[in-house]
Amino acid sequence: MKNADTIGKNENKMPNTNRPRISVILPTYNERENISELMGELSFYISKYIGDDFELLVVDDDSPDKTWQEAERYSEIDHRIRLIHRTGQRSLALAISEGIREAKGGIIAWMDCDFSMPTYRLVELIKKVFEGYDVAVGSRFVKGGKDVRGPADSWSIVILSRLMNSFISFVLGASFKDYTSGFVAVRRTIFDNGIKINGNYGEYFIDFIYNSRKRGYKIIELPYYCLPRRRGYSKTGSNLWDYLRIGWVYVLFTLKLRLNLNKWSPP
Repeated sequence: MKNADTIGKNENKMPNTNRPRISVILPTYNERENISELMGELSFYISKYIGDDFELLVVDDDSPDKTWQEAERYSEIDHRIRLIHRTGQRSLALAISEGIREAKGGIIAWMDCDFSMPTYRLVELIKKVFEGYDVAVGSRFVKGGKDVRGPADSWSIVILSRLMNSFISFVLGASFKDYTSGFVAVRRTIFDNGIKINGNYGEYFIDFIYNSRKRGYKIIELPYYCLPRRRGYSKTGSNLWDYLRIGWVYVLFTLKLRLNLNKWSPP
């Protein structure tokens, strides 16, 4: 893996414009302990290696821990930070979808907000879109990537995650490896041309990649180490039962896509 200090070395920053060229969507639910530090790291790396023409959109699902208040406080100090405080249905996919609608940038990225996805790696994904790719995905399952779990996670969860993605790749297309990544930078025109965010939780990314590949968009996977969350508790769960429950939904959703059962929805 590259050291963060080497990213963008000998590369020129992208020029500033009045309209932000990059929108980073940060969907949050009970991430008060992480959000301030995350926004700080993202601002630092994007400013240093790309430029200041970006915005951070915190899309919070009315977190009981008041994550939205922390983001609101920072948005009053830094005009590049915007808050979308959602008070309706809580849904990762709906939060990302609303962020996309509100985003102003020509490149739209999103990631988890628990530091499992290294902030400096997002710069590499964004630069791949500048280079001509339509979608750049952070991948745990291509060469150089790894799914690193914390002490609360068992080895069986790591194995299950890899097996599930192997199954999805087998059914939907083996040339793509990490169908449940959720760490991505995307050219905005993809959404302007009709690609949607469908689903409720992580299955939305399976649908997004599958439909982007079907339409022939240029996609690249870049390796990264998925790290244990820095603070707080996982929304996916940390025990085998939680992963089996969610994995079953992913498997059914994948079969639905492959069989084109558009009117059927997973439980």
